[in-house]
Amino acid sequence: MPPAASGRPHRVAVIVDEGSNPFELGVITELFGLRRPELERPWYDFALCTARPSVRMHSGMFTLSGAAGLEATEEADTLIAPNRPDPQHRPDEAVVAAIARAGERGARLVSLCTGAFALAEAGVLDHRPATTHWRWTELFTARFPLVRLEPDVLFVDDGDVLTAAGSAAALDLGLHLIRRDHGAQVANAVSRRLVFAAHREGGQRQFVPRPIPDVADASLAPLLAWARQHLHEPLSVAALAHRAAVSQATLHRRFRAELGTTPLAWLTAERVDTACRLIERGEVRLEAVARASGLGTAANLRTRMRRRTGLSPTAYRRRFGPAAHPE
Repeated sequence: MPPAASGRPHRVAVIVDEGSNPFELGVITELFGLRRPELERPWYDFALCTARPSVRMHSGMFTLSGAAGLEATEEADTLIAPNRPDPQHRPDEAVVAAIARAGERGARLVSLCTGAFALAEAGVLDHRPATTHWRWTELFTARFPLVRLEPDVLFVDDGDVLTAAGSAAALDLGLHLIRRDHGAQVANAVSRRLVFAAHREGGQRQFVPRPIPDVADASLAPLLAWARQHLHEPLSVAALAHRAAVSQATLHRRFRAELGTTPLAWLTAERVDTACRLIERGEVRLEAVARASGLGTAANLRTRMRRRTGLSPTAYRRRFGPAAHPE
């Protein structure tokens, strides 16, 4: 987990502004605000905060009151910016100032959907990659030309600043943060609790043309389940296509349509996740991890893990292995 003040859990503060969307607020509360006693490790210290005593949620659905004031943002290790359905309007000046101060002191900053507008107003996205909902990309680019907008991805992880696209991508980015903070095994446990896909790559497309197949047995699910059981074997895209009894071109189209990614990217991501879980469970032999996950060699394991997690296998073991969380 990112560094927090000694002796306390990592603090996540969520700013709720006038018109904020209840869905994203619910997602963040579920992921970071609920206790996880089954995981047997410290979880996040969570706070909702507002600039005024009460704020109306999107379309006046309800009013939120009783939250902390913006002073709660001053000690947050992760600060989540507010989103709103009318990004044409500048957020509350006190909110913009709180985000800017958090960025200056090195807090991790996160936005969901139109929350990227709030981060950009605070100046923390200048000359950095970011994303927002596809509906607002033209407006965003016109207002914030210094931001390197990536308009067709689920989320962007730029280290200490992370931005997600539409509402469902809030779950993807939230699980990605848990994976960064607690490792693959814990993120998978949380996703199972949510009955949600364990992980989608941030670079996957926001809009998937056919997310639900026309016929149940046309889904890729049986192929994906089979592949996960055979990751240790020398699987290739050709082998997956053969198993599915389709051409490689057709397989690529189906992966793009259903998952928003390619067969090879999916396969590599699954193998790295398997490697991470093996390391978390205590396997110390890198060659054994590489073989069992289908990554082949320790050198390829190091390369793929660095690319996906930002950590070498040794650093990953120190952070997420059994010694890091003794029973």
